[in-house]
Amino acid sequence: MIGAGHAGLATSRVLSERSIDHIVLERGEVANSWRRERWDSLRLLTPNWQAQLPGYRYSGNDADGYMPAAEVAAFIAGYAAASQAPVRAQTEVTALTTASAGYRITTHSGEIHCRSAVIASGACNAAHVPALRAAVPEPVACFSTFEYRNPKQLPDGGVLVVGASATGVQLADEIHRAGHRVTLSVGEHVRLPRTYRGRDVLWWMERSGIWNQRYDEIDDLTRARRLPSPQLVGTPEHSTLDLNTLAAGGVELVGRLSAIRDGRALFSGGLLNLFALADLKLERLLDTFDEWSRAQGRDDDVDPSGRFEPTRVPERSRLEIDLNRGEIRSIVWATGFRPEYGWLQVPVVDHKGQLRHEGGVVESPGLYAIGLPVLRRRKSTFILGAEDDARAICAHLQRHLDDTTP
Repeated sequence: MIGAGHAGLATSRVLSERSIDHIVLERGEVANSWRRERWDSLRLLTPNWQAQLPGYRYSGNDADGYMPAAEVAAFIAGYAAASQAPVRAQTEVTALTTASAGYRITTHSGEIHCRSAVIASGACNAAHVPALRAAVPEPVACFSTFEYRNPKQLPDGGVLVVGASATGVQLADEIHRAGHRVTLSVGEHVRLPRTYRGRDVLWWMERSGIWNQRYDEIDDLTRARRLPSPQLVGTPEHSTLDLNTLAAGGVELVGRLSAIRDGRALFSGGLLNLFALADLKLERLLDTFDEWSRAQGRDDDVDPSGRFEPTRVPERSRLEIDLNRGEIRSIVWATGFRPEYGWLQVPVVDHKGQLRHEGGVVESPGLYAIGLPVLRRRKSTFILGAEDDARAICAHLQRHLDDTTP
C-alpha cells in the first residue's frame, strides 16, 4: 500500500479483515497532505457526520459542522491507531517496477517485493499550474495552491485568482476579506448551494442516490472524472459561496485566462454561456432531489419557490489586464491538482498523466488504485466513499492472490 491517507488506511483495514499481510508506506506522516500541503483556513467540504471509515466514524459534538484541516489530520491519525494499521512513516517510494511474481518497490530505506500493490497516493499530489505562468512579468508574485497558506503572504495590492472551483472561490473570498482587491478568473465550474430546503446539499447527494452512482453507469466517465470540485465551503454558518455572493461582496469576475502576451493577461468572453451552463446543471440536480422527495412521499419538501436566482452576469467584464502596470501584484493559481506518478515505472499512465484503470483495477495484474475521482462511485474521493471502494478493490485483490498462488 502506497499512501496513508484516509483511502489507504480504509483499504488497510479491509485487507486486515481478510487476513492479507501488507504494509502501508507513507512518505511523510499519516494524513500528510492535511498536515503539510493545504492552506491554513481549509475545512472539509463534507459535514462531519459523513466522516465515516470502516469501523470508525466521527464522534465529536458538531456532527453538522465541517472539520478544519488539523482536526481532519487528527481524525485520520486516530483511525490509523485504532485500526492498528501497519504504517511505515517517512518512507518515500522512489520507484515501483514489475518483478517476477509481482512488483518491486524501491524506497529510501530499501526494497520491498510484493505480489500485489495498491496505489493510494491520491489525486492531489501536485498543483496543476498552466504553462502560461512562465509569461507572468517578474514583479508579479505567483502562488500555487501548494504554496499559498494565508493572505499575509501576499504583497499589498490587487490579486488575480485563477480558477473558480471550490479552492478558487474560497481563496478569492478569504483574500478579499483580508483587504485586497480581488479579480477572479472564471472558467468551467460546478455551482452548488451549501444547503437546499434546510439540509446540507451533500445529504441530498447521498440520500437521492447520486453519490452512489457507479462509474460504469456514467455516460461520459472521462469528463466526470475531470470536473472541477463544486463551489462549496464549510463554515459554521453553513454559508453558500457562489459567484453571486463574491460579486456582491466586491470581487470582480472575468472570463477564463486564455493567454499572457507581452505582460497582458487576456481573458475569454462568454461569461453568460458559462454561467448559464452551470445554472442549468444546478437546476437539473435540484430536479433530481425533488423527484426523489416525491418518490419517498415527502411532497412537503418540494417547494417551487425554493430555488436559487441565476448567476448574475456583470454589466461589463474586462477582457484584458496589463500586469505591467501594478494593478495586480500577485496571482494565486487555483487551477486544480494532479497526481504525481514519476516513481511509477509501469506503463499504466496515459499521455495526460492519468492512471489507466477500470474501477480501480489498474492495467497491470495485481496493481490497484484507490482515492481517485469517480474511481468506482461519484463519492470516491470523499472520506465517506472510501469504504465501498476499498471493499470492492480488496475483493478483486483477494481473487488475484488466490489465482496466482503456486
